Amino acid sequence: MFDEIIDRDGTHALKLERYKDYKEAIPAWVADMDFKSPQCVIDALKKRIEHGVFGYTAVNDKLIESAVNFIRQEHGWDTKKEWFVFTSGVVASLNIACGMLKENESAVTTTPIYPYFLSAPLNMNREVTAVRMREIENRWSVDFDEFERSIKPNCRLILLCNPYNPGGTVFTKEELLKIAQIALKYDLLICSDEIHADLVLSKIAKHIPIASLSSEIADRTITLMSPSKTFNIAGLQSSFAVISNEKLKAAFEKSMGHINGGVNLLALTAAQAAYEGGGVWLKEVKKYLRENLKLIQEFIQNNPKLKLLKLEATYLAWIDCRALGTDAWKLFIKGGVILNDGKSFGEGGEGFVRLNFAMPRAVLKEVLARMEHAIRI
Repeated sequence: MFDEIIDRDGTHALKLERYKDYKEAIPAWVADMDFKSPQCVIDALKKRIEHGVFGYTAVNDKLIESAVNFIRQEHGWDTKKEWFVFTSGVVASLNIACGMLKENESAVTTTPIYPYFLSAPLNMNREVTAVRMREIENRWSVDFDEFERSIKPNCRLILLCNPYNPGGTVFTKEELLKIAQIALKYDLLICSDEIHADLVLSKIAKHIPIASLSSEIADRTITLMSPSKTFNIAGLQSSFAVISNEKLKAAFEKSMGHINGGVNLLALTAAQAAYEGGGVWLKEVKKYLRENLKLIQEFIQNNPKLKLLKLEATYLAWIDCRALGTDAWKLFIKGGVILNDGKSFGEGGEGFVRLNFAMPRAVLKEVLARMEHAIRI
């Protein structure tokens, strides 16, 4: 079913609209899939639409129960319905978390990283310190000594991305414990974006929610999750924060009052349907993505001026093009492929591109052929 090429023209898809002047180029940038969502989601949305009344809609207990069950099944983390706060998206939630900081407090994160990690603190007029990720044993990781040295006296919040975007790292228990120890030592909160948690492609890596390490860590952690990347329903705009500490949850909700106006009713419908009935689809899409990743790895091997470190999760390949000695983003867009420019991910992203490979295999093969042609001409 994932081989079907679906024409998204006329749907105002951001993937197409942002670069509509490049009509012949294949978009492989923004992080959504070119696959149909699970049939259970489509059916649930049809049924809800046929009802015909689209008024304000509350989050229902069955939806939260389905999320609790899904998280337990996928990640072995036992959560409670009282811990959930639904928002319109992880980006909104990052801003909400940064809005909890006092005027003289700051945040720390890593870079290159999903751009909103850098902009969210600034949106709230808060300082952010960004620590460079390092290549360690063919994998993007954190230099924990450098990270700790970068903690400023006014720092109050760690912005964590796990699995990591870009780069695809799934942090190990040992790595997460080091982050947690830093948080405890300096009395920091943790806001952990785990939106790609369900898309671990490595057969060895396992996603561990940092809040699941201990009650002590959970007490200072805001975990951000969503069905949007998992089941390709990002355009419906729904996510949730999982916060076990009542005071921390109340502070998050207070901050949210200035930013978030509620969740789309169709997003709630889709989320429940996906969590209840999308398990088989999710297994199949991960199998398909693993095969697509193999094609990219073969492409990298055949083009020694490009480099791709171990990618454990996400459908986003973070490709090092620095050896090309030119602006890779411009090179590939001239060659007919639209990627993400690594510069937009902050310091350390220069010379990289991010390739979204959640697309039918025939299209991906054409993308890679065009990229290879662009390199060789």
